[in-house]
This record gives sequence, C-alpha cells and structure tokens, in this order.
Amino acid sequence: MSDSLLNSYLDTDPEKFLPWLQEQIPLLNHMGMKPLHFADNTLVMAAELAPNVNDKGTGFGGSLATLATLCGWALVTLKLRSVGLDCDVMIRDSQLKYLAPVTGDFAAQAELPKSEWPGFIHYLQEKGRSRVTLNVVIMQQGESPALTLTGTYVALIR
Repeated sequence: MSDSLLNSYLDTDPEKFLPWLQEQIPLLNHMGMKPLHFADNTLVMAAELAPNVNDKGTGFGGSLATLATLCGWALVTLKLRSVGLDCDVMIRDSQLKYLAPVTGDFAAQAELPKSEWPGFIHYLQEKGRSRVTLNVVIMQQGESPALTLTGTYVALIR
C-alpha cells in the first residue's frame, strides 16, 4: 500500500471517515446518518428516526443495534488509526438491553476507558491481536438511555 493511500486509509477526520464508512457498509447510506463527533476517547454517531422507524412508529430495534455495534467498532478503529495502526476490527460478542422506545432522532455514544487503552495497545503490539470491552449507549434528545450495548471488540494487526 502506498504511503498516500495508507495515510488516507488511516485518516481519523470524522468528515472523511463517515463517507469511507458508508462506502464500506452501504446500509449506512439508508440510515439518515448525521456528522460524527470524535474526540479523544469518545465517539458519537447519530441518525434520523424517519429511515429507521418500525411498524409502531418508533425506532426499529435492528437499526438501534446496528448503530450501537458500529459506534463501538468505529471508536476502536479511529483510536487505532490515531496511533498509526492498520488493523482489522470486529465485534466478538455483545449484549443488548432495550430500555425505552425511541421516538425521535437518536445517537450512539461509545467511550473507551482511558485506563484500558495502554494495555490494549501493548498486547496488540506484542501478540498481533487484542480485545477491549466497551459500553455503548443509545440516547435520544436529552432523555434517559433507550438501549445499552456491552460489546467485546477484537483488533488484529494486518
């Protein structure tokens, strides 16, 4: 891979990352995605309710699960890119809890525990693979959580 292609691939700018992600996962082109917010150890991914509505007029559970799962995946991917690591990232397992119906636009927020990052990176560089457990929350405009996801994400150095 050329240096310019690798630098483009490892870009952590949310304005460039979202279009790349939509190209990789076409489903996102139909979810009414809003701009990403990535800072330090936190990522927020938001979507419109309208393209994700179910037969009851609330947020479709599959859309909520997709956004939550993807938010954790994207956070790990962006953090790895920020330190120049080219890795395959995947979710190993997850547990979802649906807590309340979603009646408006919604957002997933994932935060990487700062205390776990150094160990995650050390193990990754030593063994070529590592895993981290993240908590992701789906919120809607100032209300209490509508969904929580606890997921284990695995990274493999390419």
